[in-house]
Amino acid sequence: MRLLLVGAGGMGKAWLRTVLDEPGTELAGIVDLDLDVARRAAAEAGVPDTPVGRDAVELAARTGAQAVVNVTVPRAHHPVTTAALFAGLPVLGEKPVAENVAQALSLAAAAEASGQLFVVSQSRRYNPHVFAFREQARALGELGTLSTEFYKAPRFGGFREEMEHVLLVDMAIHPFDTARFLLDAEPVSVYCEEYNPSWSWYAHDAAAAAVFEMTGGLRYVYHGSWCAPGAETSWNGSWRLSAASGSATWNGDDAPVLDAEGVVAAPSEDPGDGIAGSLAAFVRALGGGPVPTGEVHENVLSLVMVEAAVESAETGARVRVDDVLERAHARALADERREDVRAVLEGWGDVRAALGAQRTR
Repeated sequence: MRLLLVGAGGMGKAWLRTVLDEPGTELAGIVDLDLDVARRAAAEAGVPDTPVGRDAVELAARTGAQAVVNVTVPRAHHPVTTAALFAGLPVLGEKPVAENVAQALSLAAAAEASGQLFVVSQSRRYNPHVFAFREQARALGELGTLSTEFYKAPRFGGFREEMEHVLLVDMAIHPFDTARFLLDAEPVSVYCEEYNPSWSWYAHDAAAAAVFEMTGGLRYVYHGSWCAPGAETSWNGSWRLSAASGSATWNGDDAPVLDAEGVVAAPSEDPGDGIAGSLAAFVRALGGGPVPTGEVHENVLSLVMVEAAVESAETGARVRVDDVLERAHARALADERREDVRAVLEGWGDVRAALGAQRTR
């Protein structure tokens, strides 16, 4: 599978190494607005003769690329992915799916209109411990509450320390997405508060607490901070799942622990690790295998959880997820420039139902 890498920055270099290491792929070319950055990335990876260009569709046509890995900045996700899909190129894109939910819905509609596969690499799902934790959740039967604690104290410098909603926007999509996966449940509503400890080195609120109502009456509780020195959690956070027949815990690094008398979890599959697992699943799908976790219709609600939590923090009110979806749908229709994509969007009477229906195809 000849792949075109779009974006040669820090994360792009990680993806470049992964593409080169994946047995089922061949690097067709590297796209970046700065050609010198693309050439340096190729040289550092030991493939200095790799074709480079500024436009993904043009370079794909020139090199015979069969699919695109989109590792651009979030504001470029929508235009780059849309252009690739309608050029007949399946896309594997970095999270978040788009800069906002309206653009995410446009991309889901574009995947339908073009008939091409678009998968969002929510790479932290590709973790054997997450899959084992999910099997434990299934074995526990009736579930009640899932919680995540995330306490880290990174001093990034640069743009993150000036961002509004930095924890929710930059990091929380990972545990939000994992919670959906573990519970096999979708968000219904959220109440969220943000705050900034007095010692924080961030310009805006760098800590948040959120309670999500999930389908089936479950609750998902998230509490995190970017400025919590001492006794830090793992980068995956610390997790606890409470059920009628027992509990399961995961420290984010080691195997999850099931504490329930007489309950035995089924063996879990090995999904691969991180972006390598995500890439391998994408390649298998293009070869006729199953649609990967993270297909765009399945992934949209993870970004909705972020947008709803931010809205709740800003307004101080409980926010219904369907309200966020409906407003984003209206915005997507108003902003859409392609008639074929607009036609798909207009055909979605109930947005949540439309997303779910496409996931089962």
